Amino acid sequence: MGELAGLLVAVFWAVLVTLLAVVLVRLSKVLREATVLVAAVTEQAVPLLRDANAAVRSAHEQLERVDEITANVQDAAADAKALSSTVAATLGGPLVKVAAFSHGVRKAVARQRAGAATLPQQAGEREELARMIRAEVRAQAAPRRGLLAKVRRAVRG
Repeated sequence: MGELAGLLVAVFWAVLVTLLAVVLVRLSKVLREATVLVAAVTEQAVPLLRDANAAVRSAHEQLERVDEITANVQDAAADAKALSSTVAATLGGPLVKVAAFSHGVRKAVARQRAGAATLPQQAGEREELARMIRAEVRAQAAPRRGLLAKVRRAVRG
């Protein structure tokens, strides 16, 4: 019985060692394949990383150019805004007066063609017209201190 037990233990150890040897052989194959795979990935990854680095540098240069262009456009927009406000201040008042005058002339011509009198007939209309004329005379006689007056003085010398 003792011999049989010893024989069984020896067979068990032999099977166990054989299984472990098979596992170790397979593991060594897997490790070799993993080493080859890592080497291949390294070979391909290094050029990809160089290309990615070059692309990032190029994008950075382009963004710097875009920043310069944006700053120039912003300056041009500010200059255009200043120019438009100067033109509006210089020409705005006279254009409004010309428009008001032409409207008044058209209205007067239309009244004359319709046979209406040239002066308003109702007292309220006459007072309103007199008030508007006095306001216009006061506005023309008032001293000018605004931007428009400064521009006119600068142009005249």
